[in-house]
Amino acid sequence: MRVLIADDDPIIRLDLRQMLESLGYEVIAEAEDGQIAINLATSEKPDVCLLDVKMPNMDGIDAASHLAENGIAPVVLLTAYSDSELIERAKQAGVFGYLVKPFKPSDLSPAIEVARSRFESNQVLSKEISDLTERLEARRAIEKAKGLLMRDQKIDESEAYRRIQTQSMNARKSMKEVADAIILASDV
Repeated sequence: MRVLIADDDPIIRLDLRQMLESLGYEVIAEAEDGQIAINLATSEKPDVCLLDVKMPNMDGIDAASHLAENGIAPVVLLTAYSDSELIERAKQAGVFGYLVKPFKPSDLSPAIEVARSRFESNQVLSKEISDLTERLEARRAIEKAKGLLMRDQKIDESEAYRRIQTQSMNARKSMKEVADAIILASDV
């Protein structure tokens, strides 16, 4: 698994790299602040990002929020702070794990594996939601177009549907595209 690490302390980054490599992970990039972490994650496409919370320029939570919003990679936060305000910010940012320093190398692997698994599950669910939303929009457009055809051409529902379907096949366009054209023509 390919990992990006971000911490403003180069000694901690080195220790973290050594821990990860001893666990069989490949560290593909290192960053000293949140903005650099975002840039590297965007270009390198890691499987998971391990970010310190307190970093200059942009903290790990803000970076995690950006990475989550754009579906780039899951984030596990590594921090010496466990106050409720930071934890709440982390939850709102969509992080997939939160480890409080000092942690043992054996704490890293479960956090990384669970974060990646949950991220992949979320990606699948997001795709399904997107597909369902598109299908619902298509269905609504087709229903509206059928209603317009029934009203304007004095035909029944099955005939209106058949006409949309036939026009779709003849024009090599989706039924939604045909329906949208019918709706647009009706609005003119």
